[in-house]
Amino acid sequence: MGALCGSAPPVATPLRRNAAARREAARGGREALLQNARMNRLLRRAAVLLLLTGGCPAFAQSPAPESEALAARFPEPVVSYHTPAFEPGHDGVTSNAELRTLVHAIAADAANTSAVKLVQVGSSQTGVPLEALHFSRPAAGAAHPVVLLIGQQHGDEPAGSEALLVIAQELAHGGLAGLLDRIDVVILPRANPDGAAASKRGTASGIDVNRDHLLLRTPEAQAQAQLVRDFKPVVVVDAHEFAALARYVEKFGAAQRFDALIQYAMVANLPPLVTRASEEWFRQPLLQALKAQGLSSEWYYTSSSDPADKKVSMGGVQADTGRNVNGLRNAISFLIETRGADLGRAHLLRRVHTHVSAITSILKSAAARADDLQKLRRFVDAEVAAQACRGDMVVEAAATPSEYALAMLDPQTGADKTVHVAWDSALALTPLLKRARPCGYWLDADQTDAVLRLRALGVQVQRVDEAGELRGEAYTETAREFGARTDARGSIADGGGVLRVKVALAPALIDAVAGSYYVGLDQPLANLVVAALEPDTQNSFVTSRIVDSVSAGARVLKRPELKMSAMP
Repeated sequence: MGALCGSAPPVATPLRRNAAARREAARGGREALLQNARMNRLLRRAAVLLLLTGGCPAFAQSPAPESEALAARFPEPVVSYHTPAFEPGHDGVTSNAELRTLVHAIAADAANTSAVKLVQVGSSQTGVPLEALHFSRPAAGAAHPVVLLIGQQHGDEPAGSEALLVIAQELAHGGLAGLLDRIDVVILPRANPDGAAASKRGTASGIDVNRDHLLLRTPEAQAQAQLVRDFKPVVVVDAHEFAALARYVEKFGAAQRFDALIQYAMVANLPPLVTRASEEWFRQPLLQALKAQGLSSEWYYTSSSDPADKKVSMGGVQADTGRNVNGLRNAISFLIETRGADLGRAHLLRRVHTHVSAITSILKSAAARADDLQKLRRFVDAEVAAQACRGDMVVEAAATPSEYALAMLDPQTGADKTVHVAWDSALALTPLLKRARPCGYWLDADQTDAVLRLRALGVQVQRVDEAGELRGEAYTETAREFGARTDARGSIADGGGVLRVKVALAPALIDAVAGSYYVGLDQPLANLVVAALEPDTQNSFVTSRIVDSVSAGARVLKRPELKMSAMP
């Protein structure tokens, strides 16, 4: 039976990652003892706050059966972490109440060696506060580049949230605090508290928050958009988990082999320099860091829920996930998934350690490249804005079909097993539809909802103050069908269907009345605008009926000479 809610935590032992660190501690470093005392004080304060708030631990779902031989392939690492889930007698994962009290305790701890601020970014659909931590060491001169860490967008994937609490502790007064001389770090440890409380993937409404980052229908996605607007991160990490057994045993008679699956942004119109920096500055050091910890990794991949569909796909290439939407904001944007979404508490320490190791590597790479990251962002922002009215752009793209020898494990013996699969690769995208890049888009005066969502995404929008004409192209609907948004997993949990349209373009003089809107592509988020306003893709504002019809918008082919004012 688990420990009583709010019971005082035991004396914590200092975090140790390897034998060398243990020997160093044994030689007696005074700093290790100080850190130990700080951690005890922090955990006791969190326990008292939890007792006062009446919070109880959330319990993980029942684990899928895993043979002893298979489990033996994933031994526990020699580390000690100090989140509530790892307290003796705790048989679940950190609950929402426990997480909130620990986050507040970290922000209030007078022993912090860094400036830590609590950031309120709204509430979930059931009213649970969405709270982030901002770690910084203000210095004279230019502001530091910001790294944004997001945990547990899917409620049944707890390891990322636990890991981000560990990272927060280490940034506050541990081994990572020194990185704050070069970077700021913002942590939203649990992005979907309603799903976490129910141990369900989606939000309370059923919408998958990690397919809502362009449409912003949920307060959970809106909270993340607010953090991006306010802090303008140059690096974003999204921490998830993947199923170890489930459909892979059913389809291939094999279990997942890797500790971590990793992918950066791969979406149409992504600036090539962002891809190159993601690979060279971050992914390569990350692979080496995991290997040094005895942890295995592969590109992220997934498969549909249809047992007959044996195709395996890398992560989606649509502009809907946090990974891709943040890429279109010109950020280095990573998805990191660990093995165990269907394993309950099994291997939880290893899963958390995998995330901690991976995120630590990304933070260290960001600190080492802090100046380069700021130069890269300035260059890419300017380059994207300069492409307005010039050349072609990709409206829709797909992953490229190929084949792959996928390393897996025999679910009974734990032996290595290679499975040859049809593989949709996101490393090279196949354009399905291209168009000339316009100067911008016009929206009718009654499209207020679309304008508000664009502004929430950080997009610059102008209101037409005096009526005039714009030279452009009008959309005409040629076909429509109702259906569901889909990705490699199957239908997306969407809260409703979508309207897919086909369009034709025709030259037009647009009657831009006073009060209508212009969204120029001469801005850093131009590629995000394209994803939202070209109507004939599954993620567009027209498809989701945020824009009323294709006639409510148009492409503008010459820079406006109208009197306009910026929307606040």
